This record gives sequence, structure tokens and C-alpha cells, in this order.
Amino acid sequence: MTKKMVSRCVRGIAAGVVAISLTSALAACTIEKGQDPAAQEAQKVEEAKQHPPTISVADGATDVEPGVPVEVSSDAGLSTVTMTNEEGKEVQAEMAPDSKTWKSTEPLGYGRTYTVEASTAEGKTATSKFTTVMPAMQTTLSVNPQENSTVGIAQAINFYFDVAPADRKAVEDAIIIETSNNTEGAFFWTNGTILKWRPKEFWQPGTQVTVRADIYGKDLGGGVYGAADTGTKFTIGEDIRAVVDNATKMLTVYNNGAEVKSIPVSLGRDGGMWDTPNGIYVVGDKHPSMVMDSRTYGYSLEAGGYVTPVSYATQLSWSGIYVHAAPWAYWALGNTNQSHGCVNATYEDAQWFQEYLPQGAPVEVKGTGGPTLDGTDGLGYWNISWEDWKKGSPTLQ
Repeated sequence: MTKKMVSRCVRGIAAGVVAISLTSALAACTIEKGQDPAAQEAQKVEEAKQHPPTISVADGATDVEPGVPVEVSSDAGLSTVTMTNEEGKEVQAEMAPDSKTWKSTEPLGYGRTYTVEASTAEGKTATSKFTTVMPAMQTTLSVNPQENSTVGIAQAINFYFDVAPADRKAVEDAIIIETSNNTEGAFFWTNGTILKWRPKEFWQPGTQVTVRADIYGKDLGGGVYGAADTGTKFTIGEDIRAVVDNATKMLTVYNNGAEVKSIPVSLGRDGGMWDTPNGIYVVGDKHPSMVMDSRTYGYSLEAGGYVTPVSYATQLSWSGIYVHAAPWAYWALGNTNQSHGCVNATYEDAQWFQEYLPQGAPVEVKGTGGPTLDGTDGLGYWNISWEDWKKGSPTLQ
């Protein structure tokens, strides 16, 4: 960002001229014109010998962020540097090969007192005693996909906080996402405690992804600090996707563009609240068996809700839509919609679907009378346009 420089008429300009003249004069006294770089460096070292080491944290400082390394430097070369806590335990650190810089390498504790003592080869010394911050609150972060997992091409990276951080940009700045092919992507805050990162387009199969969330010791706003660093590594698997076409009442699965299997299904009852929403879903959790309870989604039994045990339930949305076996509806498969919004299939087909499609595979539903699946539904994020997705990140504003 370019800053505008405003001068204050004649008096300000005159002061500027004097400052420039003085600076030039000092420079002329210090370094001779045409002096080679080696000589300049030697003179710099000689001057540094007259000064004590520089410590990055001021003596007496309080509320220091423990996630930021402490650094000590001297162009003259450091002789010794020690950093201890109030119990006398020395903090792990590393000295640069040229002995001109030193940096702590282990995270500091919250609410602790540390003392740094440094000296140069010339005997110049410096000391800094400071205290780290004691947070009013700490937030714990969990990240998925799971470590070393292989996921589908539509998988987002999900970050879940147990306490909402107020400074969302600080959170994004603390997260590093590396891909093997420089995949373009962006963050989006679903709410105060859920952050997602997804690519602009579906992942390329074979992409390797590494995630680091270095939030420990960082001020995340509103008195909230990170409780611990975390991260994950995962791989993008094959291009496996599915399309559910209401016109034919068929669910078709593709692998790298080639049809693998097509199965008859029944969707949500037409023309009402049970219409299955259109749009792109993403395969989530998988349950060989579970009890589907409409009350968990706000629909009471008195209002027509249900409590039904089902087999091979594969999650497609956080709002309760699954692909699952429905033996009571075999008569409707491929011809009639009769469910409460789920995609019903035979026992065998529901099992095959669950085993073949990976977590993170996209499933498109089209042609129903329902609305588009909400993009802020936990697995509906591909229904948000890329331009709108980027608006969900303070870093990009």
C-alpha cells in the first residue's frame, strides 16, 4: 500500500533539506566514496564491537506473545546466549553458523517469565527479562481431512474452533496450506467457529496437500489465543463423482469421466418441504448403520417426523440428507419420490455406493422441485460461486 507524503510548506521543506544534508555529511564521515563492499562490512563489524547485542524483546516487557521466537543479534558475533525460565530451565535455541544471530526454537509458555543473557566476543553484554501473556481464553483447533488420508476431488479443508476467534485475518495468517501443484484456493468463514479452505475448482487427482495451523501463542483477537499448533497431510484420490437425475430417478457414478454404475433411487417427496434440494453435495461421514431422527433437524414426530434405523447411510449434507438403504421403498426405486429428502436405494446398492465413493467425492442432484442446497450447509460449499467464496475471507478484502 502506498502512503501519501504531505509536506508542510516552506518550514517543512527546509527541515527536510537540513536532514538530508546532515545525513549526507554523516555518511561521508563514516564510509569513504568508492569503498568496496568487503571494506564496508569490515568497518560495520568494527563499529558493532562497540555495542552490546540486540535482543528482540525489550527488558521488562509484558504480555509477550509466546508463539513468536526470541532473537538476539550482533554484527560483531555472539559469544554466548542463554535463555531461561523462572525455574532456571534453559530454552532450546539455535545459533547461526556465523554466530551473528541466535533464535529460540521451542514455544514459550503462557504466563511465564524468561531471562535472556547475551554477550559478544568483545565482552559487550545485554540482558532482557520479560513475561509472556496469560490469555483470558484459549481456543483449541481441529483440522480435517485426517492425517495421511486419501479423499475425493471436492473435499474442503475444515478448521473447527471450540472458542470463536475475533481476529479472523490473524487466524488465516497463521495457517499455511501447501500443495504439490500450486492449487489456487481461498478461505471462507461459515460462522464464528468454522473456517473452510477449498480450491477454485475441483482438485486434480494425485495432489499432495500439507496443512499447518501455527496458532499457539498467537493473539487471535478478543482475548483469545491458540492453545496448540496442529495440521494434517492428505492426498487427492481418483476423479470419482456421482450424478442423481430426478428425471430418470437414477444415480450414476463416474470414474475419470467413464460411467461405472447406474442405480435406481427414490428422492424426497415432490412439491413440499421434503423435496431434495438441487446442487452439488460432498460425501461426508459413512455409517454402516444408524438411526435417522428428524428431531435432530428440528422436525418433531407430531409434525410428521420420523425415527428410523437405516443401513449404509452415506452423508451428503449437514441438514440430514443421506444415501441409504430403504427396503420399505423398493417399489418406488427408479419411478417415484417418497422419502423425507434422502436418496433411497437397495441394500446392495447403498452398500456399494458407500464403499466405492471416497469422502470428499462430489454428488450432483439435479431436476428436483426443491431449492439449491445452501452453500453454508457444511457439505454444500460448492454451491457458492468463486467470487462470493472469496468474499468470505478477510485476507482477500
